[in-house]
Amino acid sequence: MALAILIIGIALFFDFLNGFHDSANSIATVVSTRVMKPHQAVMMAAFANFIGAFVFTTAVAATIAKGIVTPSGITLTTILAGLLGACLWNIITWYLGLPTSSSHALIGGMIGAVIVKAGTGALVMDGIIKTFTFILIAPLLGVFGGIVFTIILLLIIRGRSSKSISGLFKKMQIGSSFLYSLSHGTNDAQKTMGIIALTLIASGYISKSSEIPIWVILSSHAAIALGTYLGGWKIVKTMGTKLIHLRPFEGFCAETASAVTLFTTAAMGIPVSTTHVIAGGIIGVGTVENAKKVKWITTRKIFMAWVVTIPVSILFGMIFSLIIK
Repeated sequence: MALAILIIGIALFFDFLNGFHDSANSIATVVSTRVMKPHQAVMMAAFANFIGAFVFTTAVAATIAKGIVTPSGITLTTILAGLLGACLWNIITWYLGLPTSSSHALIGGMIGAVIVKAGTGALVMDGIIKTFTFILIAPLLGVFGGIVFTIILLLIIRGRSSKSISGLFKKMQIGSSFLYSLSHGTNDAQKTMGIIALTLIASGYISKSSEIPIWVILSSHAAIALGTYLGGWKIVKTMGTKLIHLRPFEGFCAETASAVTLFTTAAMGIPVSTTHVIAGGIIGVGTVENAKKVKWITTRKIFMAWVVTIPVSILFGMIFSLIIK
């Protein structure tokens, strides 16, 4: 009982780190375009993250709980090791200002811990392959969506004065930022729900066929909302100014395209990276406007951080599993 409570507490701490780490996803564009002040933006994003609990089903949480590792093949200590590995990677990348995926850190940490404890036979390869496939597909969807939205809107606003366009998109970007924050909360809080559900299953408190308890849903969204409210400002700077210099028009296109992508994948139960999607959206918008505006050196650094997230998280999960063992 005590160990289960400890793990649930650490899972909610990871959820907090997720919101803290990924606040850049929700507010970097709207802050860097000066449409909203930082404090206003994080309050809006935190609220949207929380009410994301009431928007979609818990399909992503079910994938994390049952579609990555087999519940019968893990123990509470395995879950603990995976969580600690994911938390460590999140803290390191936050310190370095790198917008990496908390979702993939969690998945990698769990995989590493399970391999040490129960071997590769306890892994659900279909779910892992689907998740790994979307590591590539998710940012491409963001890029594609950003390009499409930008081209369509450029055709619509052709011939209008830049002053009137700027004022219009400042108002519209508040809505697109809220929509993206809503999709972020809907997607990312479910990863923690899945881990807590896995803990409850391993402890015998619920069965594999049980619905996720309402207190798990609400506490997960509350934790990610709090993390978002406090915000990881190093990553905000990277996302908002070091990829391209954003204006309200670009910010609206990137956020809207990313929100549509995330709502779609959440409905499908696919645990994609919100970080990858919004970064792809920003790059797509910048490419249409002027490819030279995209700061490709920063883009390469971010891409390399994406590539190493799961391998390093697997290693951390294995190390913590061995330490606990």
